[in-house]
Amino acid sequence: MLVNAILPSYLIGLREGLEGVLVVSILVAYLVKAGRRDKLPLIWAGVGAAVVLSVVAGASLEYAKIALGSDRELFEAVTSVVAVGFVTWMIFWMRRTARSIKGELHARLDEALKLGTFAVVTMAFLSVAREGLETALFFIAAARGAGDEAGPLTGIIAGLLTSVVLGFLLYRAAVRINLGRFFQWTGVLLVFVAAGILKYGMHDFQEAGVLGGLNDHAFDLSGWYDPASWYAALIEGLFNLTAQPTVVEMAAWAAYLVPVLAYFCWPAPRTTPQGASS
Repeated sequence: MLVNAILPSYLIGLREGLEGVLVVSILVAYLVKAGRRDKLPLIWAGVGAAVVLSVVAGASLEYAKIALGSDRELFEAVTSVVAVGFVTWMIFWMRRTARSIKGELHARLDEALKLGTFAVVTMAFLSVAREGLETALFFIAAARGAGDEAGPLTGIIAGLLTSVVLGFLLYRAAVRINLGRFFQWTGVLLVFVAAGILKYGMHDFQEAGVLGGLNDHAFDLSGWYDPASWYAALIEGLFNLTAQPTVVEMAAWAAYLVPVLAYFCWPAPRTTPQGASS
């Protein structure tokens, strides 16, 4: 079912896109309030360059996957592991810096304005490029898990478009969203998505002959589990759980999911904002 491929990709596109849109809106709002509208084209130039880089990176990864031929499984396995590393770092980075990101961006933009045009463009480029590169990497990993690229591409684009609309409405104060709660819940879901990507990566390592146990199944639900049903599409789309996973797949899935989810849900220590008196 198409929903099987769209759900995780939509979540990734929404999360990554909204992070990028929020960064851009913070920079734009700061320049507008400071009366530096003449510098806005530089911000958009940096953002545009980051988008182009992300598209080129995604196309290059896709080309490399096709060109490798018989080594495709190994390439996809490594890509999946790298994608898991990126998504894990991204989740915890946002959790740690959500409260201070606005001040940090303002300080970096102030410094860039002092240095000149190229510094402003570079600052905007670097602020958005990370999300774009992560999205390109996630797309490749999600396309592997879905078995095709139409669904993941649709999900990624839909998520990015949704994030742009939400970002514009937030900038115009047309809607109010508890961003802390949003990033908390999407972070939990992305931990499950990352665990599923890692599970597929282990399966690719097994198909490539790097790991054994390809025919050793942890369990077999194929007798009653209908892969074409709506619940199967939801479970596989969000959690990447299949009817006949191998022992290695499930071991990797659980070994990642349990500690990362527990650590993510553990209350973060409260930090004193910079400049606050003690």
